[in-house]
Amino acid sequence: MAFKFTIGRKIGTGFGTLIALTVVAFLLTLFTLTESKTKTETVVGQVAPSVAALKEFNFMLQRSQTLISKWYYSKNVNDEGREELKRLITHDYSNKKATIREFSKTWNKDEIRSWSEIKDKTEALFFTYQQDIMAPLNSLEAYEDASIYFIAQDALDAAEKDLLILYDKLNKLIEEKQKGAEDTADQMFSSFNFLERFVKYIGFALVFGGILVALFTVRSIVKPVQQLKKMLLSMGLGILPKERIEYRTDEIGEMGTALNNLIESMERTTEFAKQTGAGNFDAYYKPLSEYDSLGQALVKMRDDLAENERSLEQKVIERTEEVVRQKEEIENKNQELESLYKQVTDSIHYAKRIQEAILPPDKLIQKHLPNSFVLYKPKDIVSGDFYWMDTKNDDVYFAAVDCTGHGVPGAFMSLVGSNLLKDAFNNPSLTSPSQIMDKLNEGVASTLHVGQGEKDAKDGMDMTLCSINYKKMELQFAAAFNPLYIIRDGQLIQHKADKFPVGAFIGEPRKFTNNTVQLQKGDVVYIFSDGYADQFGGPKGKKFMAGTFRNLLLEISSMPPAEQKKYLDNTIESWRGPLEQVDDILIIGVKI
Repeated sequence: MAFKFTIGRKIGTGFGTLIALTVVAFLLTLFTLTESKTKTETVVGQVAPSVAALKEFNFMLQRSQTLISKWYYSKNVNDEGREELKRLITHDYSNKKATIREFSKTWNKDEIRSWSEIKDKTEALFFTYQQDIMAPLNSLEAYEDASIYFIAQDALDAAEKDLLILYDKLNKLIEEKQKGAEDTADQMFSSFNFLERFVKYIGFALVFGGILVALFTVRSIVKPVQQLKKMLLSMGLGILPKERIEYRTDEIGEMGTALNNLIESMERTTEFAKQTGAGNFDAYYKPLSEYDSLGQALVKMRDDLAENERSLEQKVIERTEEVVRQKEEIENKNQELESLYKQVTDSIHYAKRIQEAILPPDKLIQKHLPNSFVLYKPKDIVSGDFYWMDTKNDDVYFAAVDCTGHGVPGAFMSLVGSNLLKDAFNNPSLTSPSQIMDKLNEGVASTLHVGQGEKDAKDGMDMTLCSINYKKMELQFAAAFNPLYIIRDGQLIQHKADKFPVGAFIGEPRKFTNNTVQLQKGDVVYIFSDGYADQFGGPKGKKFMAGTFRNLLLEISSMPPAEQKKYLDNTIESWRGPLEQVDDILIIGVKI
């Protein structure tokens, strides 16, 4: 019997290198363990700086609490502590955060998440400091303004509560870092010590075992096995290899012959699939055998595709006719919708002209209120806000009215409100703003049938109605929800409104309060709706807010009225940016 150099015999020669590889692996393993142990000690040593950085961050928070309290309670606007607080927020915090960010690269997910929460809450806290305490209390006059001071106090109380939460999270993170470092160090050193001993013993065992295995090891099979592996991996990706396994008399040769036959069969199958996919249903293909499930399935697929193609051609013809018919119907519907949309839009634009007609013209406003402006920005084509003006005896009356809703519903309410306001004003027995608003309240309630049904209308109006007597330098006003601002000698004076609207009430209707203010030359009077302060925008998409609105009025009060109007318009448009206007905007300013 001829000698056959089988795989078993070839393996015997291949394992001759095992002893050398085992010795190299043994030495490399010892070197790696020693180096890893040194690196582990270095990594563990980074924990102490991490804990120190977190403790410094904790001290910074404590210092910020002391400085913000001093800012609130001390009225010394030149105190050095104020600059220190600003430097802490803008500079020291960034440095501490950058330092901890470097250390946190080696932290686990829970520690990174805890630090992220601490960082987010700290930034929110500093934002509260700057926005609600530092910015409002920036002058001696601000400390004298009770409304500003009380708002700042609320912000300070909320900040102190947030600080308690921050301290708790930070202390827990510090404790976790310290405990985790100790546990990790113990586990690592214990594991490394055990692994070092184990590797030493297994190394000696491998050396002696390798001598025995070398007798049965071969090396001549590596290249053909790698070639087989490469071809099989290529086929696993759907790529048929071009190379072939050379003929051999051992088991690898037998596997190579079988693989070569399989590749040639798959090439024939691929060509048949291409012909079938191209629509050549007459292409010839013969399965390898009656057990060739893939070949049998391909033949059946060809026959099925041929039948399906004939069926699909008929369906395409039928569907094409149906699509053409549906397209015509859709085009007809689109034309109808375009016509309806144009009718609705034209009607709304006509309603806009009607609504604008009820507003006082610019010439009338400049005649009776010569040093004034009106900023009027409807959200939609028509508006739920409107302004009104008239004169009686020596008094000039003007009002800013915010009806429920905006767009078409708000516009209907504005027409109702304007007509009822005119009727109330034309009553000669009604002279004070509160009397006129009481009468208007009755008219709106009567028109909307408030209190006369199970589903009472909740529609009404927020408004401010003023009368100015220039001879007496006297202002009278009544207000529903919307306050009145007077800026005098650089100070903003807020006159509060009654906390109920016109026309929408539960129970017995209430009377509006008539307020009298003695004016001085140079005073600037502002009345408005809530649309300006409620507009979303800015870098974070937040509301403009009433406090920012008051600061803006203080800033522009010395400008001529026309410039004030332009500045207010540009400011709100810049703030809004790409966001949608959320409500109608109305501001009236009168300089005495």
